Order: sequence, then C-alpha cells, then structure tokens
Amino acid sequence: MTVSTSSIPAVSVHTIKADGIQVFYREAGPTDAPVLLLLHGFPSSSHMFRNLIPLLAQRYRVIAPDLPGFGFTKVPEARKYTYTFDNLAKTTQAFVDALSLKRYALYIFDYGAPVGLRLALAKPERITAIVSQNGNAYLDGLGDAWDPIRRYWNAPNAANRDALREALTLEGTRWQYVHGVANPEAIEPEAYYLDAALMQRPGNAEIQLDLFLDYANNLELYPAFQAYFRQHQPPLLAIWGSHDPFFIPPGAEAYRRDNPNARVKMLDTGHFALETHLQEIATSILALMESAT
Repeated sequence: MTVSTSSIPAVSVHTIKADGIQVFYREAGPTDAPVLLLLHGFPSSSHMFRNLIPLLAQRYRVIAPDLPGFGFTKVPEARKYTYTFDNLAKTTQAFVDALSLKRYALYIFDYGAPVGLRLALAKPERITAIVSQNGNAYLDGLGDAWDPIRRYWNAPNAANRDALREALTLEGTRWQYVHGVANPEAIEPEAYYLDAALMQRPGNAEIQLDLFLDYANNLELYPAFQAYFRQHQPPLLAIWGSHDPFFIPPGAEAYRRDNPNARVKMLDTGHFALETHLQEIATSILALMESAT
C-alpha cells in the first residue's frame, strides 16, 4: 500500500545573513500565503515547532528562526554580539526585513514574547494577529519559579549567577518539559536532549546567564506592550499550559484587560504545551487566523 504525502507540506531549512549573523530558520507553505512568524523561547529553538509547522503550512507561509544564542543560528565572534533582548529583537527585525516580510502574524512563546512584542511596538502596522503560548506580558504572569532569577536581578553577583547554572543542565532542561505534564513519558526526549546539548557549546552558558539577567528589562517594557494592546487591539489568542511554573494562568487572563479581541484558552499541561497539545493548539491558531484574515 502506498501512502500519499502530497498533502503534507515539506519543511525546508535555510540560513540568511541578517544583522551580521547567519540566522537559521525553518519554512514551509506557499510563498504567496499570509505569513506566520514563530518565535521560540528558552532553552529551545525552531525545533520546538517541528510538528506544528506542517499543520499550519497547508494554508499559511510559516517561518521559524533560531534566535541568536539558540539552535543553529551562528554569531561570528568578530560580530562581538551583546546578548540582550533589545539585540535579539533587533536581529529578528533584520531577519524579517531580509525576507521582505511586510505583514505577518506572530506566535510568541517564552523568550519569543518580549522579542516579538518589541517588533510589534516598532512596526504595529505589520502585525495581523498574535498567538501567545505561555508568552508573558504582565507582572501577573510571573510564577514563583522566577524567584532564583529575581534574586540575581536584585543582587547580580557570582553566587546568584552560579545558582542558576542548574537550569542549563540536562536535568534542569528536562524538568521544564515534563513539569505539570500528566504523562511525562509521552514527551519526546530528543527535544530536551537537543536543547541541553546546544547549551553545552563553549561560551553558551554565559550567554544564557546574561539573558537571565537582562530579562528584568522586559518587565520595564510591560506597560508599553499593554499600551500597544489597548491602542491596536490585534486579534489575539492566549493559549496556555496551565501548570507552567514560570508563566502562570493570570498572565493569560490579563490580556483581556487591554484587548477586547483577546481569546484565552487553558490547557491541562505545562510550559512546553506543543509537546502534549499539538492538535488543539494548531486548531485554535487556524481559527484565529481565519477570523483575522
């Protein structure tokens, strides 16, 4: 028996130079279709979207880059890159411009939220819709799992920095994937093994610790993000793993305060909701996109 794969969009991988960096990205779907830009979080990469991209690419052009410091994006040493969220957003904007993306919807997750929302602040006319999957923009959404990082913000000394290194280990990475998941054995282990392996590259641990420290600057931008929601009211889906210890459910509900077009959906899972609720998330995204375009 021959199984036809003609209806399954092929995902291709590419690199493009943007902001002096070789940005790795995954892409699928018709080049003339509306664009969905998927922005990953810590400690993952575009690999987290490996199963979602084909489901969305039947109707949309789906593009998922690896942020600097993550995945397979390469930052030349001569670039002397400073790892801050402002710079991650600057590089992502350069990536968007290199691909000539004039209008696109955003999928923001974890670190992808402060990066993507900076893009929205800078060029609001380009944003057609936003999917926030455990992508925070409110103080309400910060859970107790941030306490060790808060201590680092308040006292950025070597002891508090070193206390965070456990999060960069394989076990610390696995915990982020399985915490709050009803059946942890259902999580594909290659996801957290890949993340952990890439973080073990020379110098990468210091990059991650620098970003932990800089995350405090994202909180300073929350009022600007919220003002953007009030002014522009983009079609928005906040779809949330309700057992996420980092970004807790009140962060999802808070979107409704500023955007009457926000829909909120809770899922019985943890931080990496795509690993357990792929079909439900894909269906919800397609429904949002259908209403937004």
